Amino acid sequence: MTDILKGYDISWAQSVTSVDKDEWNGLASLIDFPFLEWDWLRLLEESGSICAETGWLSAHMLVRHEGRLVAAAPLYVRDQSEGEFIFDRVWHEVAQKGGITYYPKVVGMSPYTPASGYRFLIAPDACAEHLVRLICQTLDRFCAANGLGSSAFNFVDPEWTAEMETHGYATWQHQGYVWENHNYADYDQWLATLNGNRRKTVRRERKSLKADNIRIETLVGDDIPEEYFPLMYECYAATNDKFGVWSCKFLNERFFDGLQKHMRKNLLFTVAFKEGSPDPIAMSMFVFAGDRLWGRYWGCFEEVRFLHFELCYYAPIEWAIANNIRLYDPGMGGEHKARRGFLSAPCYSLHRFSDPSMDLTFKTYILEVNTLENGYINEMNDMMPIIKGRSLNHIKNG
Repeated sequence: MTDILKGYDISWAQSVTSVDKDEWNGLASLIDFPFLEWDWLRLLEESGSICAETGWLSAHMLVRHEGRLVAAAPLYVRDQSEGEFIFDRVWHEVAQKGGITYYPKVVGMSPYTPASGYRFLIAPDACAEHLVRLICQTLDRFCAANGLGSSAFNFVDPEWTAEMETHGYATWQHQGYVWENHNYADYDQWLATLNGNRRKTVRRERKSLKADNIRIETLVGDDIPEEYFPLMYECYAATNDKFGVWSCKFLNERFFDGLQKHMRKNLLFTVAFKEGSPDPIAMSMFVFAGDRLWGRYWGCFEEVRFLHFELCYYAPIEWAIANNIRLYDPGMGGEHKARRGFLSAPCYSLHRFSDPSMDLTFKTYILEVNTLENGYINEMNDMMPIIKGRSLNHIKNG
């Protein structure tokens, strides 16, 4: 499908590989969000982790002006919601009861990646306001032409929501976690912001690992041995296998193998060993760019008490402070994160339904949903183990 509109050439790519890597990354690299870079999306496609069989049909929108790529919207047509981590079952049920089409739909996000930062990729010297309007109008026509129930964008850049609301999208708020670096000089200075009981708990957990002769290494980029990538896949798979029907095992070994070849510059591993042994007993993998760090995958070959907290929370926080990371997103779920220094913070998705009555229903009730979710976020933060009197107003909404 190609359209010429006011000097812009709009086309659709069924694979990111049909777009020149440097051309795509010329836009993607501007937002410091590795999950939308060409190699990350290519690995998802070429590994077979996303394909028609897994419910992800790539339909990336490209906008060119005089032959130059000036905007791109990474998009996927979906006949399900698995792997989005936006739990929209209730809205599907509402649509079904009203006899309204819900699937298929078109979704903008990095597949299987509940990490905030999605937005359209736009050249800095282009008119962003005009291009966003053009992309949204084209999406409306795309949904109408193909019988799609809605268009949505998941885990978006929080600063993008207000702009997209002017184009008819409604914002849905979700609870997540974040660690913020307030210019801490070192790990101990951050630890001092927690109350006495929590400081004692963190120190006890870390001392317990030393007493068990557990050694921790933090490795970045080219320092990560090649053989650790298949081990990381084993950890990822083993962790998900524990959850049975609730498993989120969407990626395969080929994807992890590709990471070591193409995404090393953005990767951090925390690795645990028993003293005297060269073989890892547990590993965690993180992605970083600019001043942000995202926790992704974890697993162990041997159960050791408190090891998960060390590899997924304490060691990466220590690394983040030493490397001027401003925000660390540890991943979804688990109230134990709040007890270990992570604030509850809102994540956002944007939704627009093709059926006017469904769109009105969503926009009417999402206000109440967001109010309840925001109340939960504030309640969680009121229970944070911080020194009495420290303000959390910067994280509250409303």
